[in-house]
Amino acid sequence: MAIATVGILSPGDMGHTIGKVLREGGLRVVTCLEGRSARTGALAAGAGIEPLPTLEALVAEADFLLSVLVPAEALGVAQRVAGAIRREGSGRGADLLYADCNAIAPRTALAVAETVGAVGARFADVGIIGPPPRGPATRFYASGPGAAEFARLGDHGLHVRLLDGPAGQASGFKMCYGALTKGLQALGTELLVAARLLGLEEALAAEQRESVPILREHLERAVPTMPPKAYRWVGEMEEIATCFADLGLTPQLFLGAADLYRFVADTPIGRESPEGRDRGRGLDGIVAELAGALEAGAGAKA
Repeated sequence: MAIATVGILSPGDMGHTIGKVLREGGLRVVTCLEGRSARTGALAAGAGIEPLPTLEALVAEADFLLSVLVPAEALGVAQRVAGAIRREGSGRGADLLYADCNAIAPRTALAVAETVGAVGARFADVGIIGPPPRGPATRFYASGPGAAEFARLGDHGLHVRLLDGPAGQASGFKMCYGALTKGLQALGTELLVAARLLGLEEALAAEQRESVPILREHLERAVPTMPPKAYRWVGEMEEIATCFADLGLTPQLFLGAADLYRFVADTPIGRESPEGRDRGRGLDGIVAELAGALEAGAGAKA
């Protein structure tokens, strides 16, 4: 069956860009904005994503439905979609591929798969590696029974890589990758704030540039864009903690990273939008803002 229409839930920072790529790749892209913010609506409109009035309308018209949310919403939205499919009736689920593209633990991915599978929908487990897609630098790793079908979106602009194995493999891959990238940013942010509060910021920066220049350069590139995304990364760190705990590893490292991102999200720079952030504020500026928030008593203890 040809792919004509792809639904996106939700067209936020990542989702609207995926939708734009698919629309430019020749597909109709739709969403339901019920309960979403005005900003999300504006992002969807700017990407040319067509709003539909209800979830029932969305599942009735979409061939593929991509779930691209903050991790804490993944299972709840799958349950709402399953309810909409039941209300549509007439075997509608069998015509729908549900692709969970969220940063969730394998355990959560399997719960989503069971939820949508119970109403007949096909399932693909997808882990996104990289920024919102603007080229091949963003990879969509897919596993599970619907992975090969999801890979057909490669004909419409997405860079899809298949992983052998069942649902949960792509989510596990995302957990391991995010543990390094976002875990490293959390560690770097916290230690740099500590150095500033100790009066050691300049000395530490000089040593880092001498002994670990690649790491320092990475932090200088990555951390300035992090604060507006910190609220989303809280849930991702918690999902990584769950994933690792299920394997017998300690969850504490990533529960601590979640605490750090929760603190950042509760500061003025954490409440900025990605498009509204001060692009002239570099790593030192971010560290200064966060140290100042601690000194002023804003937010939770990092």
